[in-house]
Amino acid sequence: MTMDSQTLEFVVQAAGERLDRLVVAQVRDLLSRAQVQALIKAGQVTVNGAQVKPGVKLKGGERVQVIIPARVEEGVVQPEAIPLAVLYEDEDIVVIDKPAGMTVHPGVGNETGTLVSALLARWPEIAQADPEPKRAGIVHRLDKDTSGLMVIAKHDRARRRLMAQFQSRTVEKTYIALVERAPQTRTGRIDAPIGRDPQQRKRMAVLRGGRPAITEYEVIDNRFRDGRALLRVRLLTGRTHQIRVHLAFIGCPIVGDAVYGFRRQRLKLKRHFLHAAELAFDHPMSGQRLRFQAPLPDGLQEVLAKLREP
Repeated sequence: MTMDSQTLEFVVQAAGERLDRLVVAQVRDLLSRAQVQALIKAGQVTVNGAQVKPGVKLKGGERVQVIIPARVEEGVVQPEAIPLAVLYEDEDIVVIDKPAGMTVHPGVGNETGTLVSALLARWPEIAQADPEPKRAGIVHRLDKDTSGLMVIAKHDRARRRLMAQFQSRTVEKTYIALVERAPQTRTGRIDAPIGRDPQQRKRMAVLRGGRPAITEYEVIDNRFRDGRALLRVRLLTGRTHQIRVHLAFIGCPIVGDAVYGFRRQRLKLKRHFLHAAELAFDHPMSGQRLRFQAPLPDGLQEVLAKLREP
C-alpha cells in the first residue's frame, strides 16, 4: 500500500534555529530525525526555494517547504521493474551482477529503486524467502556503490543453507580494488576487529572491542601514476564496510571512497573503485560447488586505461 506524498510549508519565526531541528519539530508525527536528514540531503526540503545543508542556521522569516514523498507502508516493499544482469538462475537461486548506485534493501531515504524491489518484480515468489519483507531473498550485501556478484535465494530453505555457508566462512568472496597508495608488501593479511565508530555512528572503524574481521590482499598491478595500485582482495569475514575500513586502516584507502578515503579525491569518481569480481559457494540444494566471475564495469576499466597512459 502506497501513501500519497504531502507538501508542508511554514515560515521560520525565530533566528538561530538549525534547519533539520526545525523541520523535525514540524513533522515529528510523520518522520524521524534520520528521515528528515535524508529528505534534506535529497533536496526535498528547500529554504526560500533553494536547497541547503541540514545544519544551516536560519535567520527568521524564511519560507521552508518540505515534500514528504509517497511512502510504502511499513513492512511492505513495492515491486519495481528494474533491469538486472542475471548470470545464473535455477529454481532455487539467482546470481546477479549488481550495478554501483543500487541499494540492496529499503531503508531510511532509500525506499525505492532497491535490489529487493527489482527482485520482487521479476520473481514474486522471493517474497516468501525471508520472514523480513525488506530483505526478501537477500543472503549477503554489497554497499550501494560497490558493484559485482551477489547470490539470491528464491525460497527460505535455500536462504538458510546459503547463510550457513557464509557464517561458516566456506563462501569464497574476491574483490578488485584500486587504492590511493600501494601497500608496503605485495601480499598481506589484515586482522583487525571492526565495530561502529563511536564518534560517527554511520561509519565503521577498527576498534579493540569490535567483531573479528580478516581481509587478505594481493597487489596485481602497481604501474599507475601517482603511486596507486590495483589489488585483489579476499574476505574471510563479512563485516559492514570491511574492505574499505581495513584498507584505509593500513593507509591505502580505496579510490573514490568519500567516507573512508581522502577528503579531496584526486580522481573524480561517482562511486568507489570496489568490485565483487568472484564468488564461489556450494549450491544450497545439490551441494555442487559453483564459481562465478564478473568483469570490471566499463567505467572502472576506463579509469584504469587512463591511469596507464604515459
